[in-house]
Amino acid sequence: MMKKSINLITLGCSKNLVDSEKILGQLSHEHFELMHDADQAADIVIVNTCGFIRDAKQESIDTILAFVEARKRGEVQELLITGCLSQRYREELKKEVPEVDAWFGVFDTDALFAHLKEKYVRQNTARMLTTPSHYAYLKVSEGCDRSCAFCAIPLIRGKHLSVPPAELLTEARQLAARGVKEIILIAQDLSSYGYDLERKSLLAPLVEALSEIPGIEWIRLHYAYPTNFPVDVIPVMAGNPRVCRYLDIPLQHINDQVLKSMRRGHGRTATLKLIRKLRMEVPGIALRTTMLVGFPGETREAFSELLDFVREARFERLGVFTYSPEEGTSAFRLGDPVPEKEKEKRAAKLMAVQQEISMEINASRVGQVMTVLVDEEGPDHFIGRTAFDSPGVDNEVYLEKSPGVAPGDFVQAEITGAGEFELFARPVPDSSPL
Repeated sequence: MMKKSINLITLGCSKNLVDSEKILGQLSHEHFELMHDADQAADIVIVNTCGFIRDAKQESIDTILAFVEARKRGEVQELLITGCLSQRYREELKKEVPEVDAWFGVFDTDALFAHLKEKYVRQNTARMLTTPSHYAYLKVSEGCDRSCAFCAIPLIRGKHLSVPPAELLTEARQLAARGVKEIILIAQDLSSYGYDLERKSLLAPLVEALSEIPGIEWIRLHYAYPTNFPVDVIPVMAGNPRVCRYLDIPLQHINDQVLKSMRRGHGRTATLKLIRKLRMEVPGIALRTTMLVGFPGETREAFSELLDFVREARFERLGVFTYSPEEGTSAFRLGDPVPEKEKEKRAAKLMAVQQEISMEINASRVGQVMTVLVDEEGPDHFIGRTAFDSPGVDNEVYLEKSPGVAPGDFVQAEITGAGEFELFARPVPDSSPL
């Protein structure tokens, strides 16, 4: 019998990507030809959807409809939908898009496998990497116990549930054995890792244990919640050479009233105190954050306060979202009083400030020699990252081509130029790839 082909399309965040990798990793290569985000036709298409905010939901719907049309043209035999959007709106979507063959929620992997006539056994370590082979995401927990007014993730993913450290270390060792050199820790709430297991944060000891795995050179921390931030991880970041001096810590806002309405659990004073502590105790740290503009009650004065805060804090990396009301969240009853055009205007103004900051920081790097991890080879340059950059969301380094350099290498490079969100570099003579 000829193998059927499966093309799994992943939308949304890196946490969704890990879910997709684990689905692909447990499907039989004897029965299926497996692809991820492929442009070519396939017998079966599985779309792993995102349902976080309006734009992400729209992208998921548009993708589903595009494959519905492909199915009508005979290019796809079967269309299956899973992930967050399906988890949240499955019954409504069944009625609206009857052409889809089956819908599955985020915890229905066993049902998905049964539909494919495959046996499913939960295995964290079974993964088909879809990233370049030298880095991988390590999802340390599922769900979230926070009650942020704007966020639907707890409604979709449920309560916070940590993966036991032993399982994560086994998974990381297997990744390292496959050539992974950079581990990127991800969770909806990294700060709460371990509390459901031992009533205390286990993040610092986990990071220390990961750093002892041979082959792992960089460990990066993503999505740390600012309230009850595990301060014992700070000296680990400062003193362990394998832990990147980089932290993704979404702050969302700085105005006390907006933060209170968002139910974030922290205010301006606590935020400033934490930033000062991180800057002081981890010299040279790159802080990445996310801001949410246009939340109900965000006045022009509150937005001006946010602008001033970003100018003063000088985050190395920053992203901006505009508010969209989500059914079932506590903010939904507040309506959507800030006009969409005003939200977009505020987002653009905030990003313009960040572009200036990013340009100044990048320009200060010119003349320095930095370690660059090469991610891919382009037609004219290698494309890589410094320890201060995460893949897909942060700056890139355009590295002059040099004999003996290949993707996955660590290269010492002199920074020769800078843009708002990129650096230009050349390998230092006589420095061998690491």
